[in-house]
Amino acid sequence: MKLLLLNGHGINMHVDGAKLHIKDGRFSTTEEPEEYVFSPKRMDIDSIVVYGRSGSLSFEAIRWLIKHNVQVTMLDWNGKLLTTMLPSESTNVKTKFAQYHAYEDQDTRVKLAKKFIEGKFSKSESALDYLKQRYPEIEYDFSVDKDKLEKAKSIREILGIEGGVAWKYWNEYAKVIPDEYDYRARTDNYRRANNYRRANGAGDKVNVMLNYGYALLESECLRAINSVGLDAHVGFLHEMNPSKNSLAYDLQEPFRFIVDLAVLNLIEKGVMDSKDFVRTESFSLRLRPTGARKVTEEFNSLMNSKVEYRKKNSSWGSVLLFKAREFSHHLVGKRKAVEFTKPVYVGKRSDSDLLRKKIIDMSYVEWKKMGFSKGTLHYMKQNAKADEPFSLNTHVKERVEMWEGC
Repeated sequence: MKLLLLNGHGINMHVDGAKLHIKDGRFSTTEEPEEYVFSPKRMDIDSIVVYGRSGSLSFEAIRWLIKHNVQVTMLDWNGKLLTTMLPSESTNVKTKFAQYHAYEDQDTRVKLAKKFIEGKFSKSESALDYLKQRYPEIEYDFSVDKDKLEKAKSIREILGIEGGVAWKYWNEYAKVIPDEYDYRARTDNYRRANNYRRANGAGDKVNVMLNYGYALLESECLRAINSVGLDAHVGFLHEMNPSKNSLAYDLQEPFRFIVDLAVLNLIEKGVMDSKDFVRTESFSLRLRPTGARKVTEEFNSLMNSKVEYRKKNSSWGSVLLFKAREFSHHLVGKRKAVEFTKPVYVGKRSDSDLLRKKIIDMSYVEWKKMGFSKGTLHYMKQNAKADEPFSLNTHVKERVEMWEGC
């Protein structure tokens, strides 16, 4: 999966000599925007995300993009998905009819809604396990909630249980966010808990990055749903509402952790700058082009990271498509069961609390006996003592993990 983000004023997409020409936007008269030229049948971009202020897209460019199966997504100022232009969808109408019949059967709907939330609970646990490697203060227990979910008999019950787990999850997530980000809670959870609906947008940097990331994820879910011939407006967990992509919201649930970890990675790396954000007249926060690009690149990186599924190494982007296809096959009776708990996310940190302690406690004599230089250990000790993420080469990490000095 490869995303291209376009931002600023004066974005232009047109066709000349059978080639697609794309010009990025600009925010000042001094900068020179990037330009891209793609030849027919040699397009390596899967999706174009437009977070810009003005520009033009010719009819011929639309035709070119559709013929090359490129998705175009439009986001508004607060990162919300406005619309998306999707490649040609599957024309198997039996799939949609099966979806509608499943939605009308209350028992089936409840059963399928549980599957999405089971997947979300599983991935939330995996994400917190990943965080706990570096932050020992992370503590959680979803066992009671999972038992309640198994016994739930209505969509209302399921949503109530999901809301409780989400509250626990975001409380733990908040523990690892530095104070300068002024993050207190996930905005959506606060609004639901306090029945507060008036404000739009995000008030802090973490929530604005999460909102933007979820819009990117929603776009990818729409692509997957479209490719297998399902109706994005008919969900099983989320209610149908005008202009709402309910099934995309359902499919997002087991994959939201990717956005959560992408945002945390950016925070830990310290790459987000105050200049990456801007406060609007309504006191909401939005991402500037530099910030949007950083979130897009990190999201794209995690979506392309590999995981073992079906005895193959696949990207999470591919897994998303596989799951949409498995779901459609289940609806039409080609697949007996469907689940979203697998594959399991397993993230092993090089900068876990245990590894940091081992590096700090290791003597230079012992390190030299293992075949490494004093300078390498000195550099590692500096990283281990600093409150920042770091990575280790595979062979170095293996030696450190094997050391039984502490």
